[in-house]
Amino acid sequence: MESESQNFFSPRTGMGNNEDRSSFPGQKGIVIWMTGLSGSGKSTIAERVEEHLKASSKVVFRLDGDDLRSGINKDLGFSEADRTENIRRAAHIAALFRKAGIIVLCSFISPTQKMRDMARSIIGPGHFIEVYVKAGRAACAKRDPKGLYRANTQGLTGVSSPYEEPKSPDILLDTEVLSIGDSVDLVVCAILRSIDESLSNRDPKHSDDNQ
Repeated sequence: MESESQNFFSPRTGMGNNEDRSSFPGQKGIVIWMTGLSGSGKSTIAERVEEHLKASSKVVFRLDGDDLRSGINKDLGFSEADRTENIRRAAHIAALFRKAGIIVLCSFISPTQKMRDMARSIIGPGHFIEVYVKAGRAACAKRDPKGLYRANTQGLTGVSSPYEEPKSPDILLDTEVLSIGDSVDLVVCAILRSIDESLSNRDPKHSDDNQ
């Protein structure tokens, strides 16, 4: 007689690997990583992109630096080591959502090239779109939605802590020139184009040889 525990748990055969979990038709997982100074417009653009994609029935998750620092990363400070750990954790979280087929919108200052390269490496180069939301210190200080510049916050990036501009971002949004609407359109178009290209390459039905 078979033991009660035998075959109670079946092997995870047929479950697919980490690159093949998506169950959302017409969609693939991708991470949009928005970097820039505080006040440059990262969170605002991410919110509008999220609204636009959800209106198009896309499955989206928005990951914001403030949210993580008030929760899972509340043990971290603002030393370079802690900032690096903040980005490392965020990238791993984004990668998990991406592997589930979800579009992930990340808003993190991520001040150094090394941090951004680490995030790209964790998430995967083919699934990562780096968006540099550019605005000068004066413009950001004038907007100052969080009051950080007025408060002369210790360690504020771009003031008492350096920010390394991305060497070659996938998308550059100069928010001193572009409107929020134009910025959102550029990001949405890049996401949809990436999804279309990925699905076309993945699905053999789209191949001319099978038509």
